[in-house]
Amino acid sequence: MKRANAVTVAQLDAFDEVIDVRSPSEFSLDHVPDAVNCPVLDDAERAHVGTLYKQVSTFDAKKAGAALVSRNIARHIDEHFRRQGRAWRPLVYCWRGGQRSASMAHVLREVGWDAATLEGGYRAYRREVIAQLDRLPGNFRFRVLCGATGSGKSRLLEALAAQGAQVLDLERLARHRGSLLGDLPGEPQPSQKMFDSQVWNSLKEFHPHRPVYVEAESKKIGQLQVPARLLERMREGECTRLEVPAAERVRFLIGEYGHFLAEPARLKEKLKCLTAHYGHAVVERWLGQADSGSWTDLVADLLHTHYDPSYLRATTRNYLLYDSGRRLSLERLDEAGIESVAAELSRSPV
Repeated sequence: MKRANAVTVAQLDAFDEVIDVRSPSEFSLDHVPDAVNCPVLDDAERAHVGTLYKQVSTFDAKKAGAALVSRNIARHIDEHFRRQGRAWRPLVYCWRGGQRSASMAHVLREVGWDAATLEGGYRAYRREVIAQLDRLPGNFRFRVLCGATGSGKSRLLEALAAQGAQVLDLERLARHRGSLLGDLPGEPQPSQKMFDSQVWNSLKEFHPHRPVYVEAESKKIGQLQVPARLLERMREGECTRLEVPAAERVRFLIGEYGHFLAEPARLKEKLKCLTAHYGHAVVERWLGQADSGSWTDLVADLLHTHYDPSYLRATTRNYLLYDSGRRLSLERLDEAGIESVAAELSRSPV
């Protein structure tokens, strides 16, 4: 039976704020985009109540839980909600739409706010995200940016977005550049569930009558899987092939991957992972270039030996319209050049 004042995932945007009352560890794994975490039980408290429930009695667990929940709700009202006016409409959810969200919503309604809960809680939200990730990609026409490593595809997506185009930047959402050296310093990748949520949140904002620009990707970006239906639709999309001189790509990549130049030992550990593919002699050559600081030679060698052949094989195999794709030449990967190409793409017939 549906609870009173309970709403569905489709009604999320009708509320001023979405409040996740689960524990911080649950929240960090995944949550509704833009939700705030106001746990009614933190991780230690939740574990304590669970232990009482299993080892003592349900009654003792409920007494302890009620005291903790009451104190935490009072603190959240004082620290987070007190500034809200009478017209504020919050939506509260927990794991399955049970007592944690019901308790918070009840107190907020008693104050006078029009608070609701999410029917089925996070579990219902997660099911809906998975279902929509299977449906939504079919609504859009994808324009796929292709180009060898160092062609500025991510920068071009940023420029397109700044010019008002619809852009799905999967590598930004995944916090990874999508290659062996693609992890970003100090930025761990989100969980798979969080990545799914962010992709869903982007797709649901797009208009189906306008194209969506995206970079050609493989099945995985770092450790994260691109949703299967999205990848399928991307691979059917119209391709634009960026052609940038090799020397310019080398210059651009040295600037983009400065963190590896600052930590050559970390770079060398990554390069050693390619020994099974290219043999000890080739990898030792790369390691020697890193040791001597011959960055231009190393990057050019990596592009010629590893990145360019691998990219061409994968893209021509997976993207159906790659060979017939429009070609755009870009001599210089600077702001003016990238913005010029973005403007040219934006003017293309939709």
